[in-house]
Amino acid sequence: MVFAPVDEQLALILRGAVDVLIEDELRAKLKASRESGKPLRVKAGFDPTAPDLHIGHTVLLTKLRHFQELGHQVIFLIGDFTAMIGDPTGRSATRKALTRDEVVANAETYKAQVFKILDPDKTEVRFNSEWLDQLGSVGIIELTAKYTVARMMEREDFKTRYAAGQAISVHEFLYPLMQGYDSVALEADVELGGTDQLFNLLMGRHLQGQYGKRAQSVLTMPLLEGTDGRLVDGVITGKKMSKSLGNYVGITEPPLEMFGKLMSITDDLMWRYADLLSTRPTAELKAARAAVDGQAMNPRDFKISLAKEIIGRYHGEAAADEAATEWMRIFSKREVPTEMAEFSFAGNGEGVPVLVVLKDADLVASGGEARRMLKQGAVSVDGERVDSPEHLVTPGGPYVIKVGKKRFAQVTIL
Repeated sequence: MVFAPVDEQLALILRGAVDVLIEDELRAKLKASRESGKPLRVKAGFDPTAPDLHIGHTVLLTKLRHFQELGHQVIFLIGDFTAMIGDPTGRSATRKALTRDEVVANAETYKAQVFKILDPDKTEVRFNSEWLDQLGSVGIIELTAKYTVARMMEREDFKTRYAAGQAISVHEFLYPLMQGYDSVALEADVELGGTDQLFNLLMGRHLQGQYGKRAQSVLTMPLLEGTDGRLVDGVITGKKMSKSLGNYVGITEPPLEMFGKLMSITDDLMWRYADLLSTRPTAELKAARAAVDGQAMNPRDFKISLAKEIIGRYHGEAAADEAATEWMRIFSKREVPTEMAEFSFAGNGEGVPVLVVLKDADLVASGGEARRMLKQGAVSVDGERVDSPEHLVTPGGPYVIKVGKKRFAQVTIL
């Protein structure tokens, strides 16, 4: 295997990274790998605690893809055993453990989704039950002897909960130990994780030394800000992408919906997404940014290309192109989409309250959101603005119901 020069590899590996422990160590590993022709073993673990991913979850996967493109061996580790313990990271209370059946079902969904990013022919998929099931009670006791309670309590979330008098179950101490042992079993050279996983990643480094193996390098990636992120005092700020906050882009969402969400981000946030989610070479992204800064390129044009790249990864290039064309038609020319979800309601000769229509046609997430959108003047029926929650959609149709700039439905009242 012929590897790129070390500096060229590091430029891509470190793009967007937060913590690198230790960079000189990583450089030395890359140098030895290049000289020997032997790829590094690069691991990232994912507990299958939820069946669907959004693009915030894919930051680590994109970085794994970078390592694959550089010729290294990627290990996609599914924490089917550790998911039944529950990661205490960032928790103010004990996390609910999953059943084996829940874990298996979620893991299968994960596998189907991650290969939209990773090259399956260059990915080693492993389940940590392979070795943790076999560890046994003696092995677990030996493992717990490798770390002290005092060091464990230095962890911020444990420290906070203890100070607040909140319960910490003994089994929660096992989670970082088990995750760390994964690195021992897999003989990882590098482990990736989010910034909130630093304690667990360092545990792997510590345990490898305890078991007489070479300590892994650690690389952390930021938690991606949601679509409502903003530049404040020169720094991108905002809450991390989350379905519960509604600031997410789901990778299984329809292409047009994904496109609209990605086009709604600010120009500043666009570069953050490019660094963390694009698989384009660093030099290409730098050239694009220079062109935008020098006004040789409209930032919207780059945003469109980025949205198409991301959507094409999950739905194919044709669907991405179609979404871009449709978005331009609808939002640039203020036209109605060619295809919309269709709904019928029984009006009983009198009509149906607009609040019911909006909610049951999946145009809003709740009655509260419906009232807010009405109050803001963001709801229209066949182009006529509706602002009263008492409004009745009368029998007839089909009507085009629009909420905000992006949500449409065709509704018939029987």
